[in-house]
Amino acid sequence: MASSSSISNHRITKTLMTLLIINFLYQTQTTSAVTNSNSNSHFSRFSRHRSSSSKTKQGFLASVQESMNHALLARSLAFNLTLSHRTAQVHVADPIHDCLELLDDTLEMLSRITSSVADEDVHTWLSATLTNQDTCEQSLQEKSNSHKHGIAMDFVARNLSSLLTNSLELFVSVKSKPRRLLSENEQFPRFVTSSEERRLLEASVEELKIDAVVAADGSGTHKTVGEALLASSLASSGGRTVIHLKAGTYKENINIPTKQKNVMLVGDGKGITVIVGSRSNGGGYTTYKTATVAAMGDGFIARDITFVNSAGPSSEQAVALRVGADKSVVYRCSVEGYQDSLYTHSKRQFYRDTDITGTVDFIFGNSAAVFQSCNIVARKPLSGQTNFVTAQGRSNPGQNTGISIQNCKITAESTTYLGRPWKEYSRTVVMQSFLGGSIHPSGWSPWSGGFGLKTLFYGEFGNSGPGSSVSGRVKWTGYHSSLTVKEAEGFTVAGFIDGAMWLPSTGVSFDSGLVK
Repeated sequence: MASSSSISNHRITKTLMTLLIINFLYQTQTTSAVTNSNSNSHFSRFSRHRSSSSKTKQGFLASVQESMNHALLARSLAFNLTLSHRTAQVHVADPIHDCLELLDDTLEMLSRITSSVADEDVHTWLSATLTNQDTCEQSLQEKSNSHKHGIAMDFVARNLSSLLTNSLELFVSVKSKPRRLLSENEQFPRFVTSSEERRLLEASVEELKIDAVVAADGSGTHKTVGEALLASSLASSGGRTVIHLKAGTYKENINIPTKQKNVMLVGDGKGITVIVGSRSNGGGYTTYKTATVAAMGDGFIARDITFVNSAGPSSEQAVALRVGADKSVVYRCSVEGYQDSLYTHSKRQFYRDTDITGTVDFIFGNSAAVFQSCNIVARKPLSGQTNFVTAQGRSNPGQNTGISIQNCKITAESTTYLGRPWKEYSRTVVMQSFLGGSIHPSGWSPWSGGFGLKTLFYGEFGNSGPGSSVSGRVKWTGYHSSLTVKEAEGFTVAGFIDGAMWLPSTGVSFDSGLVK
């Protein structure tokens, strides 16, 4: 029998050969991509003089297919790297696993796009694929010393990002024209549609059709949330899965993957049903993997639960809840942590009657998220730290992402800024909300020097409270101290996340437009 070291060396050699082949394919296909990109640019110009929507769609779908081909190659590389790395003594967090998970999500969204769906869906999914690549690269940078082949993965990720950017830009250029890119007759897909489910978020636990009951004392069908989710995934019929978390504190880390859709976690109330984790960046995890609860499966719903990351204020990034699920709802919950408490990672999200607490950048990510009637509290930071409520991560002007805080209450235990630009095209709006006296008079803070100050979009509209005065606000090109009604309407539930099309099916209370 071969020694474990020789087997490990064989795997590494095989992986290196795979790397050489894949890198060669990338170099070849990158040349092809440049040609295709030029062709797409020519095609885009040509389409201005032609009215054929079929030709427009064909060119766009060809671009998406090219992105999918490269995503498949990237996934093969990531998978082989994880195999070669299994026997090595590495740190607890391997960033390649983040990339592999995110590539699975990207491939699913790209495959959907090749079918005929609504334009807003396509825009959301393309935006999210680019966010996935940004996250992969971020994880590789955070833990660059934990994997010797991270540089190769970063190279592949950057090539894929370039192709996805081309697809997004082509889509946006066509979408901006009067006609739709795809069929006018497509129906907006809903993840929750049956009449029995229309009161999911208002019905009592007794009224819900429960698929599993979690109770630490053994009185339910499962003792842990993870066990209930695994059993539900194995027995899934493709419909809504409702899991009741009885009163208690559950110390575990939960991951709901892309393929596990329509999961609803319902607790017995904030502070009564609590899920606690303590992973942190300081403790060796990538920011992406620090989440106590992570939900990537579309149609995710959480109700009456407290999500906690107990790592503490000195542990750097430590996420309590990460959501990358399209058309997700978080209702009557509490998200508690310090730095990076809530990671609104990607796609369309809605938060209602939810408490969110933290310190540095404690609401961050690159989803299209609307917060309504939420209580947002900046807690006391460590000495020398500064609080920022938001750090929005829009990296491309074509992404339909941003953070919209409407009719909420924002207070702080010490001086706090409303946000700072994590990425170049960061977009955040605070409107019709109460701002406490601890909000800094300038309102917003730079990230580093002049980075993003001309390209970001920050806005305020109709706010009240001692911290709402805009007279001392920043004078950046990208800051808008007083949005017009029309501009503000673009960041409402109906205008920003198409919520009027899918939120009614969940039964959650929401304001479709501006609050009267």
